[in-house]
Amino acid sequence: MSKLISAGEAVKKVKDGDTIMIGGFLAGGHPEKLVNALLNTSTASDLAIISNDTGTKELSIYQLIKSGRVKRIFASYIGSNPETGRLLMTGEAKVQLFPQGTLAEKIRAGGAGLGGVLTPVGLGTVVEEGKRKIEIGEKNYLLEMPLKANVAFIKAQKADETGNLIINGSSRNFNVVMATAADYVIAEVEEYVKAGEIDPNDVTVPGIFIDKIVKVGQ
Repeated sequence: MSKLISAGEAVKKVKDGDTIMIGGFLAGGHPEKLVNALLNTSTASDLAIISNDTGTKELSIYQLIKSGRVKRIFASYIGSNPETGRLLMTGEAKVQLFPQGTLAEKIRAGGAGLGGVLTPVGLGTVVEEGKRKIEIGEKNYLLEMPLKANVAFIKAQKADETGNLIINGSSRNFNVVMATAADYVIAEVEEYVKAGEIDPNDVTVPGIFIDKIVKVGQ
């Protein structure tokens, strides 16, 4: 069965209360078409968003945050989205910030089935509030719990019919780890080719992780 589908059909999987991972670093590797489809063709609300950042005013994720349909945000950087900052200050949404590497490791842990990760980053700061400390070899670490999602929106340059992906350069950012950490993964791609046309040595994300593919322009 083909994994190729329209963006509108793909986002129908999202339901009220879902947690969604959105790949990218600002505009780099951001699945703009998928987020737009969620914003314009889906009515799902009470959503949780896991994203490195919440975009800029030029990106659809900004409008999604502004729509009032997002009630929880897990991110590393929100300085380019004043709406996320406003939600943090007013408490209209729960906004939880993590050091960037910690956020990536929490997602990786979720995808790998780990019970958590230990990091010294954040000790002695507000980051440690409410978290368990573990001492190993006379050094303290924070226990960071894994993150998983119901759905992940990721971006790739090329996909084949089986879902094997090529993600180039810095676009790999959070897209690679998020592909492993969600129950349902949708890949937005620039190019779609037949099975066998991608050299196995060039595959960034194996097709076993990808449920649906949306081609830009379709």
